[in-house]
Amino acid sequence: MKFSVGEKVSLQVPLPYLKTADSISMLRPPDLVSLDEVGIIMGIRPNDLLEVKFRRGNFLIPLERLKILGEDN
Repeated sequence: MKFSVGEKVSLQVPLPYLKTADSISMLRPPDLVSLDEVGIIMGIRPNDLLEVKFRRGNFLIPLERLKILGEDN
């Protein structure tokens, strides 16, 4: 699946933790982002990680854990 910056995405499955996209990353609890929350791809990182902006911050999410939302969402 091809992702690009600016696309709207959401989580497909819950994550055990969230990793912040800060210069010094921190692990955060998974309940900061719900499965139905919409995020925007802000950047594409090495090792199949995407920087996604959610309501409570920017997190690094593996691309296989995300799904692209259609235009109707």
